Amino acid sequence: MLSSSSLQIQTPPFPKTLSPPSKETLQTHLLHSFNSPIQLKQIHAHILKTNTPLSSLPLSRVALLFAFSPDFDYARSIFTHLIDRPEIFVWNSCLKSLSKGGSPQDAILLFLRLRQVSLLPDAFTCCLVLNACSRLLEKSIGKAVHGVVEKLGFQLDLFLQNAIVHMYARCGDMDDARRLFDKMPQQDTVTWNVLITQLAKRGKMEVARELFDGMPEKSMASWTTMIARYAKCGKPGEAIHLFGEMEEAGVKPNKVTIVAVLAACADLGALELGKRVHEYSNQCGYQKHVRICNTLIDMYIKCGCLEVAQKVFNEMEKRTVVSWSAMIGGLAMHGKGEEALALFSEMTRVGPKPNGVTFVGLLHACSHMGLLDEGRRYFAGMTIDYNIIPQIEHYGCMVDLLSRAGLLQEAREFIKNMPIKPNGVIWGALLGGCRVHKNVEMAEEVITHLLKLDPLNDGYYVVLSNIYAGAGQWEDVANVRKLMRDRGVKKRPGWSSITINGVTHEFVAGDSNHPEAKEIYEKWEELLEQLKLRGYVPDTSVVLLDMDEDEKESALYQHSEKLAVVFGLMNTPPGEPLQIMKNLRVCGDCHVALKLISEVANRRIVVRDRNRFHCFEDSSCSCRDYW
Repeated sequence: MLSSSSLQIQTPPFPKTLSPPSKETLQTHLLHSFNSPIQLKQIHAHILKTNTPLSSLPLSRVALLFAFSPDFDYARSIFTHLIDRPEIFVWNSCLKSLSKGGSPQDAILLFLRLRQVSLLPDAFTCCLVLNACSRLLEKSIGKAVHGVVEKLGFQLDLFLQNAIVHMYARCGDMDDARRLFDKMPQQDTVTWNVLITQLAKRGKMEVARELFDGMPEKSMASWTTMIARYAKCGKPGEAIHLFGEMEEAGVKPNKVTIVAVLAACADLGALELGKRVHEYSNQCGYQKHVRICNTLIDMYIKCGCLEVAQKVFNEMEKRTVVSWSAMIGGLAMHGKGEEALALFSEMTRVGPKPNGVTFVGLLHACSHMGLLDEGRRYFAGMTIDYNIIPQIEHYGCMVDLLSRAGLLQEAREFIKNMPIKPNGVIWGALLGGCRVHKNVEMAEEVITHLLKLDPLNDGYYVVLSNIYAGAGQWEDVANVRKLMRDRGVKKRPGWSSITINGVTHEFVAGDSNHPEAKEIYEKWEELLEQLKLRGYVPDTSVVLLDMDEDEKESALYQHSEKLAVVFGLMNTPPGEPLQIMKNLRVCGDCHVALKLISEVANRRIVVRDRNRFHCFEDSSCSCRDYW
């Protein structure tokens, strides 16, 4: 044993302006300053020399220090002299630090070491190790711990059983998790939430919903989990419907719920609900919550309310890269390309460092506004100025930019020289350029790639058919349709929707099922006369059927976006803006007609189609007819 004179631990000097520390203060400082087994042994010698009680040693620190030391038994011998309760209590504190900190793998290793020396774990030990297994997705060790639980008779410990269910579910073994869930003599809300959350994360929403509906008592976490997962898996309608049920149940949403519902509103264009959730969020004092503000920006942008999104952005005290990127992308979607570039310039001065998403927004802005030189400069600057390696979406933006500008051959060479294998989106962008610039030959080359990459995507067949129809090649149009039939590909029906007083009305082309269909068509005829007085001539070239001109005109008049706009004019106060959602690209004829309708009716009409926003006002569109 070392003598106290050999103690080498250095204590930090105390400022001269303070009184010298007392002997007791120095002693306490000494007992908590060891950082190695050697130092602890020196302190142990000092304790024995000075008759200081061994209980002064911090046991959890001793455990952490010796957990993986060759002197493991030395630490255990200290514990046997110091504590009047089972030794496992000390090791549990050590396991807790490792399991919940940054070393879950060390928690597992320590548990295995404790088992090697036949130290009996308790229920808390097992919970801590199961938590580490869940974090590391270490099912084999977790299953062994489950065996220990069964052997030691801890089956009635609900907290421990929940940990086992969570371990199996997190490791992807939903069958074992469900079997254990069904066998449990008692379940609480946590048990249900664990299983529902993991099922939902794996896309098994039907099973998760079945469990959710069968819950004897739903917590805030239960509702929020389902709403958030519906929003993330592309079912925003289900998310909003469930949120309505949550409100009826009298459960108040929290921050996470608010974010999930706002995301669903963004995808559906449910502006009225989004505004109401925004108001509730403000009442709860969440105006400074960055994630909620970011989601609000996205929601208002996707619902066509760019000015409100800008207001939320401007009022944020702290903005993240997500805030800036969302606003830049939103300006691009709304045809505000120059404003998007100006905001990026401001971001480089006062904001965070841009990321890949920021540049997607920038390149979209350049593509939608035909800013060719700017787009090339930003694409090059990603790597040169910010060390950001372009991903497939950035290459897609560049192909779209070149294709829209009519540089089809350059776009083709760009694809050929890409370091990433082009996907359907890349070739689809070039095909879109072929449609705009009526290049049949290149379109036929591009379609050969697309039909290999994504043979069931109806959109590509439709675009090719459009190109053939524009060139008057009706036999080729018929061949494309035959190919679709042979491959079992069905064209998605186009639809447009408008929400009035909380009710969403959906229309398809030639719709006669709406309760007000007769009045809608009558109103359209009245409106048509005024449009023709202002020079409107139906563009029958967009009709892809080989029929006479009168039939083509009749088909044009029944396009879904026209019906939705007319319905909106009939059922909203004069001067109120109209918000239309469309699942496909707005056709050229509707684009011309809606510009004129905005002037005739003195209305602002915002149409969100598959690619972007069109804001029609005073006989012009925010896209400047470049889309």
